[in-house]
Amino acid sequence: MRRFFVIIAGLCVSLAPTALMAQERAAELGQQEYLVACAGCHGESAMGDGPLADLLNISTPNLTELSQANDGSFPYEAILMTIDGRDGVRAHGSQMPIWGERFQSSAASQRGETAEMVARGRILSLVYYLQSIQN
Repeated sequence: MRRFFVIIAGLCVSLAPTALMAQERAAELGQQEYLVACAGCHGESAMGDGPLADLLNISTPNLTELSQANDGSFPYEAILMTIDGRDGVRAHGSQMPIWGERFQSSAASQRGETAEMVARGRILSLVYYLQSIQN
């Protein structure tokens, strides 16, 4: 039995760097997604200073301070739901694009993935990226 736990512990240790690399890769992809989908309003720096920010009737949030505004904890689920937008809760006091619908409708079927899987992957990569740029 002890040997079993040693094997499991060894697997966990050996897979930990792989999981970290996967999250880092997701953040890199999220940065690319961010520059295409979000930087117009939130700015390349994510500080709310995008070229379209002045056209909005609300103040565009600084996305590098999400953790700071949440007592130092990144609000993972809230950010995920805000970006997705399909839950009916509208962010920013006005119509932010419903990225879940946009990502889902633009998804090309690849390797048996559903449009929903592609949309969720794109949203998750954005969340990982936003988490990685917190002050």
